[in-house]
Amino acid sequence: MATLRHQLIILLNFRPLWRFALLLSVIAIGFLATTSNSYPIPSAPSDKVNHLIAFFELTIVTRLAWPELRAIWYAPVLLAFGLAIEGVQANLPYRDFSMADVAADGVGIVIGLLPWPGLRKADKRDLRDSPKSV
Repeated sequence: MATLRHQLIILLNFRPLWRFALLLSVIAIGFLATTSNSYPIPSAPSDKVNHLIAFFELTIVTRLAWPELRAIWYAPVLLAFGLAIEGVQANLPYRDFSMADVAADGVGIVIGLLPWPGLRKADKRDLRDSPKSV
């Protein structure tokens, strides 16, 4: 019988799940950033905190989806996504462009790039992670 630790390792290494989660996150964040409706979702009182949390989550999920990918490849893409959202918001009558939002996105990305337990590189797996280890 697999231990809880082993089951968590399997979940953390199941890349299709995290790639699907990333796709859903991008769609949800894009929708929420451009809609005029106010939805009853939990959020922070500060818009900047919402940006930080959203891009922290995007960074963590990206790291889980592609653990072998270096941050130099995906961090600029995530920041460009934040800038694109602000560009779209600049053209919406009910939204505003804000470089402070882009800065909050960047802070969320940096926090997401910090070392986190369980987010190991794919090449650092060893026999202890094997289900048939002794």
